[in-house]
Amino acid sequence: MTSTVHVVLAERRHQLILRALRSGGPAAVTDLSEQLNVSPATIRRDLVKLEEDGLLTRVHGGARAEEGDQPFAEVAEVRVAEKDAIAARAAALVQDGQSVLLDIGTTAYRLARQLHGRRLTVITSNLVVYEELADDEGIELVLLGGMVRREYRSLVGFLTEDNLRQLHADWLFLGTSGVRPGGQVMDTTVVEVPVKRAMIKAGDKVVLLADSAKFPGTGMAKVCGPEDLDVVVTNGPVNTETRASLQEAGVDVILAGKAGPA
Repeated sequence: MTSTVHVVLAERRHQLILRALRSGGPAAVTDLSEQLNVSPATIRRDLVKLEEDGLLTRVHGGARAEEGDQPFAEVAEVRVAEKDAIAARAAALVQDGQSVLLDIGTTAYRLARQLHGRRLTVITSNLVVYEELADDEGIELVLLGGMVRREYRSLVGFLTEDNLRQLHADWLFLGTSGVRPGGQVMDTTVVEVPVKRAMIKAGDKVVLLADSAKFPGTGMAKVCGPEDLDVVVTNGPVNTETRASLQEAGVDVILAGKAGPA
């Protein structure tokens, strides 16, 4: 019994360590020790185990998270106020009677929360968006088919892409894990990239939702270039090089909280 409890406690600590590193960046052993109220020696053992599992990299005096997929529930807790500001500004672009395609991810979910009471058609492969809007009778809700990724609350695969080839939306609201200085939209989740590309082809106007942490953010797989975007909605100033790349491609940059382009 004691051994089982020890394993459960260790697993919970590991979850909390990874969440802290993913949301706050690299952290020192002493800081993690204080946050979790355990000894530095315990934290060091945890970091060794997590590094062996490929989930983090130990650095001098601490650790940093490995870039990669994060479960939806973890990402949903990060930068909520920023995402809500972006979502509110993005929702104001949409007129009643229009069709809206919502991407996988947590910012799209925050946008869905802003659409209650509207007369719209919403198309999505985001299961949390579906759950949010399922009981709103004013919204025609289209759920794309595909293979369920349970941890990430999304549908992906060739079925999702085939469905998208048969549809068209007035607006696509696209998420990202990072925007490079040249304006390239990146993602850490390779399996989602073909779905995002199919969404871009299905959308008349493509709006990228990206909080300030996404410049440059992360991501190893390119989703699209700036020429595929119409609008970027963000919550903070975009660095000079990235802004120039977006403007050269004719992309409007809208700062959440302001009436017009940033």
